[in-house]
Amino acid sequence: MLLVDDEALARLRLRTLIDDCTAPRATVVGEAASAAQALEWLQAQSAGSAGADRACDLVLLDIQMPGRDGTQLAEALQALPRPPAVVFVTAHAGHALKAFDLDAVDYLTKPVRRERLQLALQRVAGRLAPVAASTDPAAQHDPVLVVSERGRVVRVPLAEVLYLKAELKYVTLRTAAHTHVLDDALSDLEQRLGPRFLRVHRNALVARSAISALERRALADKGSDGDDAEEGSSSDCWAVKVAPVGEWLAVSRRQAGAVREALAASGL
Repeated sequence: MLLVDDEALARLRLRTLIDDCTAPRATVVGEAASAAQALEWLQAQSAGSAGADRACDLVLLDIQMPGRDGTQLAEALQALPRPPAVVFVTAHAGHALKAFDLDAVDYLTKPVRRERLQLALQRVAGRLAPVAASTDPAAQHDPVLVVSERGRVVRVPLAEVLYLKAELKYVTLRTAAHTHVLDDALSDLEQRLGPRFLRVHRNALVARSAISALERRALADKGSDGDDAEEGSSSDCWAVKVAPVGEWLAVSRRQAGAVREALAASGL
């Protein structure tokens, strides 16, 4: 990662905290005292590492700096072919809304606590490799979802994921054996996961291979989508059965046609 802060002591403190974070382990590869220095460093690293995806994966970025500020640097980073993830680290909480408009992964206020920094690094790990190929040469074609859970990073093979369901502020990831909780937005996950998963409801994505039936069912939880209710039916809705756990998930009226087409195409 690259540390960008005009105060040398602030950068030193971050280095110390990063060294104490072990889940995931992170490495500082450069420092910059201004936006101009940061861009110069990134361009030099990119030019000197042909074929690499990124000069660095993450920028820990102060906002108030002389010259171009941190939000302006973040805007410039978005123009890069493979922009690094950004976590803002600042003494001023009033910039949070602007930071997330710039797709920042997290926003930390000074003085930064190690536990809070480690959580931010876990979120970055999930953002950078939500569907990453395994580094094991024998399993290069087995993509995984990276889940931050209880202070550790868990790699869940995508082939084991049955469904993802948005509930309150989190997304539940279900496999045959375990349930995990994600901080990611379901809409972001849908874009990253691709056609292996089917949107059945505003709050649910289901692995196509896990759907064993489509039926009308009386479900206690039909979701909160206003399209669920159909004329003449107030007690049941369309639902898909998820194998092998045997759970039923509601299908919204808006998605019902697409679900039928997808199942017909797969022979169900």
